[in-house]
Order: sequence, then structure tokens, then C-alpha cells
Amino acid sequence: MAAGPATEQKSASGRSGGPGRRPPRPGTRTFRMPGPRVLLTGFAVLALVAGGVWALYGSSWFRVEKVSTSGTKVLTRAEVERIAAVPLGAPLVSVDTDAIEARLREELPRIATVDVVRSWPHGIGLKVTERQPVLLLEKGGKFIEVDSGGVRFATVPTAPPGVPRLVLDADASPSLRRFGTERLLRAAVGVTGELPEKIAQDVRVVRITSFDSITLELDNGRTVFWGSGEDGPVKARVLTALMKATPKAGHFDVSAPTAPASSRS
Repeated sequence: MAAGPATEQKSASGRSGGPGRRPPRPGTRTFRMPGPRVLLTGFAVLALVAGGVWALYGSSWFRVEKVSTSGTKVLTRAEVERIAAVPLGAPLVSVDTDAIEARLREELPRIATVDVVRSWPHGIGLKVTERQPVLLLEKGGKFIEVDSGGVRFATVPTAPPGVPRLVLDADASPSLRRFGTERLLRAAVGVTGELPEKIAQDVRVVRITSFDSITLELDNGRTVFWGSGEDGPVKARVLTALMKATPKAGHFDVSAPTAPASSRS
């Protein structure tokens, strides 16, 4: 008996899709197992990561064995390393360098900046920059060192050579009440920073009697009336020219830089 058209259509459908199978819907994704090469690559990456973590934290290959210190002049290396308290034997990667830096700056005010660096595979380096005194405040037979930022950072029994003393004679001046000691101190520091090096080397005392009255006492009995701390660069240039023009003068006045003056006494 010959098959009809419906029978032929059904047979064709069965051959194309197979018994009980439906063609995938448009937009659906078919999950495929990754191939052996992809699996091997993934396992290799995981093994490398695990090995690296173990090498850094679990092995003895990268542990702190030594501490080196550079840049110290007044401070000693032993003093700096004691305060740093670097954990010897600890994994190098786990050392908290920020905490060490903060501890050094807090415990040792003489330190202006410090960099704590890892020196692979076994070292920690402490790179120190110390504050330099530009003025000295005498108190009780000792000397307080003041840096270029106006920071009082240390008290020493003897005056460092070449650093001028700051004398504050402003007790009776309204400037002290108006501006305060720290403002006057910063003004004096600013003046020393404006001076040409050759003149700065000769300064022995910076005397302040008010905010507008700063006097520099140089060697050989010479004095410079600076006035206020304003217009420092201009005053420095005028003073240099005035000293060259009148080398035998003993007193120089640059408080009004447009009308400087000099005299023998």
C-alpha cells in the first residue's frame, strides 16, 4: 500500500530531528564542557597563584633578615632602628611600612621625612632626612633648634656652630599680643631664608622687638635693620648692593627698600 503525503512528511520530520528531539529555540545557549587544554591552563594558573602566596607568606625565602639606615647625621642608626622596630623574621611583604614611618616621625621629631622601603629578598631600608636648624632659642642654658618651617624640633645642651640665635624682646610690644610668639618666630625664620648665603653666614643674632622691628646682628659688630618680614627678596637684593657700595659701614637700614641707608655706627 503506498504511503500518503502525510506519511512521507512525518518520516522526513523524524529523520531531521530524531525521535523525541526538538530543535533548539532561537536565543538559547548550549552549555559545552571546556576542553582539556583550557582545564590544564586553569589548573596551572591556580597552582602559580598558590605557589606565589606560599612563597611570599609561608616560605623562608622572603623574610626580613636585616635593616639598613641612611641619611642620619645627629641621630644614630641604632636609635632610628630601635624606634622603627622592624619585625625581623616576618614575611617581607607583610611589613607595615606606613606604620613604621609614622612611628619614626612621632618618636623622633628631628626627622623631617623618612622612606621605609622593601629591599628584596630580605631587607628593609630606612632613608632618613633630618631637620636642619636655622635659628636657636636659648632657654635655661640650653638651646631649642628651629627649622626652616618654624618647627621647634629638639633641645640641645650646646649651640650648633654657625646657627644664629633668636632673641625675642617683644614682651612690652603690642605685636606679641596681636600676632603671638609663633607668628614672630615664623617672621624671623622667613628673614633668614631670604638672606643671600654670604650674608647669612655672618649673622649671629636675629633680634625681634616687634612685628615691624627685626634687626640682624652680624659679625664684626655690624647690624642690619630689616624692619618687618615683608618684601624679603627685595630687601635682600638692596642689602647686597648697599654692602658693596659702602663696605666700611657698620649699620645698614633696608626697612624701606626704596630708600636704604647705611652709616658707620
